[in-house]
Amino acid sequence: MNRKPIPSWPDQIYRTLKEAGVRQVGYVPDAGHKRLIELCLADRELRSVVLSTEEEGIGLTAGAWLGGVRAALLMQSSGVGNCINALGMTRECRFPLLMLITMRGQVGEFNPWQVPMGQAVPAVLAAMGVAVHEANAPEEIAPTVDAAARLAFGSYQAVAVLISQAVVGIKSFQEQAAR
Repeated sequence: MNRKPIPSWPDQIYRTLKEAGVRQVGYVPDAGHKRLIELCLADRELRSVVLSTEEEGIGLTAGAWLGGVRAALLMQSSGVGNCINALGMTRECRFPLLMLITMRGQVGEFNPWQVPMGQAVPAVLAAMGVAVHEANAPEEIAPTVDAAARLAFGSYQAVAVLISQAVVGIKSFQEQAAR
């Protein structure tokens, strides 16, 4: 019986971004996006840009769009706070912004510094006019990213996919102790 292995969620996101016509990806190095970043860096048709701060990614995606290129921004939930002021530009200028955000501060978080921003992310993004989609299981990733890309690029608005801490693989104290 030859069964093809199910691609990992980063592989699914990579393939979905390619199918959506994304040709540029901005990112701040993040362990949760490690595999996806590696895939993007290895692709000669995709321009991968390392950022020093997440808000630079807002300008990067705006510039890409003005140049006729679709772009996506990868970040961790702690970086959302760095983008608040710049997010106002997406609403005012009506350009598409696709953000893929690995979450922290959710159930079982072991680092107390991650909790406040992680818990505030959905409300903060919504307050800035960003459409928020959540992916809470690996099998939800590809269809959620696809729907978010269609919404962002089809309606010229900011859309965020929140990839839950459980999908990223960050374990609670109890799960770590059970190992």
